[in-house]
Amino acid sequence: MKIVHDVPSVEEYIRLRKLAGMGERDANYVQQGLDNSYFSVTLRNENNELIGMGRVIGDGGTAYFVVDIAVHPDEQGNGLGKIIMKEIKQYLDTNINKKAFVSLIADKPAHHLYEKFGFEAAEPESMGMEYNRE
Repeated sequence: MKIVHDVPSVEEYIRLRKLAGMGERDANYVQQGLDNSYFSVTLRNENNELIGMGRVIGDGGTAYFVVDIAVHPDEQGNGLGKIIMKEIKQYLDTNINKKAFVSLIADKPAHHLYEKFGFEAAEPESMGMEYNRE
Protein backbone atom coordinates (compact mmCIF):
# COMPACT_ATOMS: atom_id res chain seq x y z
CA MET A 1 0.00 0.00 0.00
CA LYS A 2 1.17 3.53 -0.83
CA ILE A 3 0.35 6.64 1.21
CA VAL A 4 0.36 9.68 -1.06
CA HIS A 5 -0.41 13.32 -0.27
CA ASP A 6 -2.38 14.12 -3.39
CA VAL A 7 -5.98 14.37 -4.47
CA PRO A 8 -7.67 11.54 -6.35
CA SER A 9 -9.02 12.02 -9.84
CA VAL A 10 -12.64 13.11 -10.15
CA GLU A 11 -13.64 9.62 -11.29
CA GLU A 12 -11.81 7.92 -8.42
CA TYR A 13 -13.31 10.32 -5.89
CA ILE A 14 -16.87 9.78 -7.10
CA ARG A 15 -16.41 6.00 -7.28
CA LEU A 16 -14.91 5.61 -3.79
CA ARG A 17 -17.56 7.82 -2.19
CA LYS A 18 -20.27 5.70 -3.81
CA LEU A 19 -18.64 2.40 -2.78
CA ALA A 20 -18.24 3.68 0.78
CA GLY A 21 -21.94 4.60 0.95
CA MET A 22 -21.36 8.34 1.07
CA GLY A 23 -23.48 11.07 -0.52
CA GLU A 24 -23.31 11.75 -4.23
CA ARG A 25 -21.43 14.82 -5.52
CA ASP A 26 -21.93 16.65 -8.82
CA ALA A 27 -19.07 15.66 -11.13
CA ASN A 28 -19.12 19.13 -12.70
CA TYR A 29 -17.90 20.63 -9.41
CA VAL A 30 -15.72 17.90 -7.90
CA GLN A 31 -12.46 19.03 -9.55
CA GLN A 32 -12.87 22.55 -8.18
CA GLY A 33 -13.39 21.13 -4.71
CA LEU A 34 -10.41 18.80 -4.95
CA ASP A 35 -8.21 21.63 -6.23
CA ASN A 36 -9.13 23.74 -3.21
CA SER A 37 -8.04 21.14 -0.65
CA TYR A 38 -5.50 22.31 1.91
CA PHE A 39 -4.37 18.76 2.47
CA SER A 40 -5.28 15.44 0.95
CA VAL A 41 -4.17 11.90 1.58
CA THR A 42 -4.83 8.93 -0.68
CA LEU A 43 -4.12 5.27 -0.06
CA ARG A 44 -3.41 3.11 -3.10
CA ASN A 45 -3.02 -0.63 -3.46
CA GLU A 46 -0.29 -2.45 -5.39
CA ASN A 47 -2.25 -1.83 -8.63
CA ASN A 48 -2.33 1.93 -7.85
CA GLU A 49 -6.10 1.76 -7.28
CA LEU A 50 -7.59 4.19 -4.79
CA ILE A 51 -8.59 2.33 -1.62
CA GLY A 52 -8.79 5.22 0.86
CA MET A 53 -8.84 9.00 1.05
CA GLY A 54 -9.35 12.02 3.26
CA ARG A 55 -9.08 15.80 2.91
CA VAL A 56 -8.80 19.01 4.90
CA ILE A 57 -10.59 22.08 3.58
CA GLY A 58 -11.16 25.52 5.07
CA ASP A 59 -10.40 29.22 4.98
CA GLY A 60 -6.66 28.90 5.52
CA GLY A 61 -6.61 30.77 8.80
CA THR A 62 -9.35 30.30 11.36
CA ALA A 63 -11.48 27.34 10.31
CA TYR A 64 -10.79 23.90 8.88
CA PHE A 65 -13.03 20.95 8.14
CA VAL A 66 -12.01 17.29 7.79
CA VAL A 67 -13.98 15.73 4.94
CA ASP A 68 -14.24 12.78 2.58
CA ILE A 69 -12.79 10.13 4.88
CA ALA A 70 -13.55 7.01 2.87
CA VAL A 71 -12.20 3.46 2.68
CA HIS A 72 -13.08 0.92 0.00
CA PRO A 73 -15.51 -1.66 1.47
CA ASP A 74 -13.14 -4.53 0.67
CA GLU A 75 -10.46 -2.84 2.79
CA GLN A 76 -12.57 -1.74 5.76
CA GLY A 77 -11.51 -3.16 9.11
CA ASN A 78 -7.84 -3.23 8.11
CA GLY A 79 -6.81 0.00 9.86
CA LEU A 80 -6.86 2.22 6.78
CA GLY A 81 -9.11 4.79 8.44
CA LYS A 82 -6.53 5.11 11.21
CA ILE A 83 -3.76 5.63 8.65
CA ILE A 84 -5.77 8.38 6.94
CA MET A 85 -6.55 10.09 10.24
CA LYS A 86 -2.93 9.84 11.41
CA GLU A 87 -1.80 11.66 8.26
CA ILE A 88 -4.51 14.31 8.66
CA LYS A 89 -3.76 14.83 12.35
CA GLN A 90 -0.07 15.25 11.60
CA TYR A 91 -0.93 17.89 8.99
CA LEU A 92 -3.24 19.73 11.40
CA ASP A 93 -0.74 19.61 14.27
CA THR A 94 2.15 20.96 12.20
CA ASN A 95 0.55 23.33 9.69
CA ILE A 96 -2.32 25.27 11.23
CA ASN A 97 -2.67 27.68 14.11
CA LYS A 98 -3.50 25.93 17.37
CA LYS A 99 -6.42 28.34 17.94
CA ALA A 100 -8.02 27.59 14.57
CA PHE A 101 -11.36 25.77 14.68
CA VAL A 102 -11.15 22.21 13.31
CA SER A 103 -14.32 20.19 12.86
CA LEU A 104 -15.86 17.25 11.09
CA ILE A 105 -19.23 15.57 10.79
CA ALA A 106 -18.98 11.94 11.89
CA ASP A 107 -21.30 9.26 10.60
CA LYS A 108 -21.94 6.77 13.37
CA PRO A 109 -20.17 4.52 14.30
CA ALA A 110 -17.13 6.24 12.66
CA HIS A 111 -17.10 8.76 15.50
CA HIS A 112 -15.20 6.16 17.54
CA LEU A 113 -12.30 6.42 15.08
CA TYR A 114 -12.21 10.21 15.28
CA GLU A 115 -12.26 10.15 19.08
CA LYS A 116 -8.96 8.23 18.98
CA PHE A 117 -7.43 11.28 17.27
CA GLY A 118 -8.65 13.86 19.76
CA PHE A 119 -11.99 14.84 18.23
CA GLU A 120 -14.81 15.26 20.74
CA ALA A 121 -18.56 15.55 20.43
CA ALA A 122 -19.53 19.22 20.38
CA GLU A 123 -22.87 18.49 22.04
CA PRO A 124 -24.55 19.70 24.17
CA GLU A 125 -22.91 23.12 23.73
CA SER A 126 -23.03 22.87 19.94
CA MET A 127 -24.50 20.56 17.34
CA GLY A 128 -23.75 19.79 13.74
CA MET A 129 -26.20 21.18 11.24
CA GLU A 130 -26.54 21.02 7.48
CA TYR A 131 -28.36 22.99 4.84
CA ASN A 132 -29.95 20.56 2.39
CA ARG A 133 -31.19 22.20 -0.80
CA GLU A 134 -32.64 19.09 -2.47
